[in-house]
Amino acid sequence: MSIIYVLLSISVLVAIIFFIAFIISVKRGQYDDTYTPSVRMLFEDELVKEEASQLEEKENKINSNN
Repeated sequence: MSIIYVLLSISVLVAIIFFIAFIISVKRGQYDDTYTPSVRMLFEDELVKEEASQLEEKENKINSNN
């Protein structure tokens, strides 16, 4: 029966730790903007394509000069 009290106290302690961590993250603004990260991954693909096309243009210019 005493193990139940130990497990209950440990679980309450862990719950308090996670609650404090949640409050700290909310105060630091981690959950303020939920829309931008979901859209940001869509724009990263386009930037890679643009960089790849710019590299191809530079290579073509170098090859055309030679």
